[in-house]
Amino acid sequence: MMRMNRRGFLSSSMAAAGALSGCATTHTGRADRARPNIVLIITDDQGYGDLSCHGNPILKTPNLDRLHDESVRFTQFHVCPVCSPTRSSLMTGRYHYRTGVVDTYQGRSMMDPDETTLPQVLAAHGYRTGIFGKWHLGDNYPMRAMDRGFQEALVHGGGGLSQPSDPPPGNRYFDPVLNHNGMWEKHEGYCTDIFTHAAIRFIEQCRDIPFFAYLALNAPHVPLEIAESYAAPYLARGVDEKTARLYGMIANIDENIGRLTARLDALGLVENTWLIFMTDNGAQAVGDTPRYNAGLRGWKGTVYEGGIRVPCFMRWPRKWRGGQDRDTLAAHIDVMPTLLDACGIETPKGVHLDGISLWPVLCDSEAAWPERTLFTQWHRGDRPEPYRGCAVFTRHYKLVDGKELYDRVADPGESTDIAAEHPDIVAKMRQEYEAWFEDVCGKRDFSIPPRIHLGTRHENPTLLTRQDWRCETNWTDPRSLGYWEVNVVRSGWYDISFEFAPRTTGEIARFHIHDVMREVNVPAGAGACTFKNVSLKHGEGRLEAAVTLNGQPAGVRYVTIKRTGG
Repeated sequence: MMRMNRRGFLSSSMAAAGALSGCATTHTGRADRARPNIVLIITDDQGYGDLSCHGNPILKTPNLDRLHDESVRFTQFHVCPVCSPTRSSLMTGRYHYRTGVVDTYQGRSMMDPDETTLPQVLAAHGYRTGIFGKWHLGDNYPMRAMDRGFQEALVHGGGGLSQPSDPPPGNRYFDPVLNHNGMWEKHEGYCTDIFTHAAIRFIEQCRDIPFFAYLALNAPHVPLEIAESYAAPYLARGVDEKTARLYGMIANIDENIGRLTARLDALGLVENTWLIFMTDNGAQAVGDTPRYNAGLRGWKGTVYEGGIRVPCFMRWPRKWRGGQDRDTLAAHIDVMPTLLDACGIETPKGVHLDGISLWPVLCDSEAAWPERTLFTQWHRGDRPEPYRGCAVFTRHYKLVDGKELYDRVADPGESTDIAAEHPDIVAKMRQEYEAWFEDVCGKRDFSIPPRIHLGTRHENPTLLTRQDWRCETNWTDPRSLGYWEVNVVRSGWYDISFEFAPRTTGEIARFHIHDVMREVNVPAGAGACTFKNVSLKHGEGRLEAAVTLNGQPAGVRYVTIKRTGG
């Protein structure tokens, strides 16, 4: 039933997207200006303490401080410990295990294409939708941002620049090659500047119709690449080089947010634009000097507050005044239902949201709010494991890995485990966790991720990278072996090309899928080879690609599959 509902919904979404060329009215009959424009900004690995308005004594973020002063701030807003799980929940209003997203790489970060996304729903109701930066939920059809509701997409591959998801021959934060609506293009400048400029241009083009601009910056994620001028002020303050570079990247983010908000003002869009700022997880621990973390325990990758509690500022001058705090227990899963509620858009039939709308407490600090239990979990591996890297928390208590209990009110720094004193609370929260785990994981086979489609009209050729490569060893190790789970959508003739580190001696390249096995000799010094006119049959399978290294098979860097006919 869910599949049928989703297909029906997608048909209406595509029709709505097509109607946008006329830029007329929304599908509910209300005037476009009655609905807010939406700008959602999310940064990568910026922690709760990485803002001067949160007490950081060294870092300066004047534009974010101004946004903080003009917003309703959710001071108890939580996400997942790492990137893709948070982003899948943000886009769907659902816990990430429901969406098929388990981890951040090796095929574990691809979101199930049957999920209904926020941009799909907004596009179906007259919004123009655009993403600029980091998607990290699938690089190939049918999981790309442009397949999942974004009508304009300028993104990097995988989880960031300078990773195995880069297109050949690789990328840096300066002058990157980025994917624009399915085509790889070279850009000049620094990545954060490029993405912000593209978002501003999108806003300018959509100023007369409702728009959803998702500015998903990959900074300040490592590698810590930034112009020396940004790091210099922090080096002068005596912090180590890594921390100085990280702070410089955040200072650059702050400048760009200032550029974007100033342009909204110049265009006369501030009053009716709902601007949200948040981050995807806690700060990544870098550097050698003590770093301000707002008194929170832990860093990115942990389920302590330092790993999952993040800033969340919401500004919409037309609807509420700024400078207000809300200590409502909230999370990433609440963003989609909140936006739909405010826009008067019903959740599509057959779609189950885990989040609840924050709209009542946004508009009224005294609004009733239900007691709730939230859950978060993340660890490496293909499948979720019970009680590994998990947290259950209410407004008052938090249970970590099923055994450590903390009083969130009396001990916000999570310094004292009180599990032995409250076995009844531990038992109750364990029971709630087990029910949740079974609910979000019980009906999915995590051993096979969503499959990459080959030979479609939407993406031909298809570039496979180690981002979505299933591998038991280090994904960056040139000696490791892996494979891709794929679906050959159309039978026919294909050219299959490999790229790999050049070998000093002659070696053998091997390609295997279904019952097709091909080999070709690779001369010494070669870094690429092509299998021409390979006949592939329709169907799901495992694609394996290897080139021997000193006689032993080793994985390749890239595989390109191009349907040529048949």
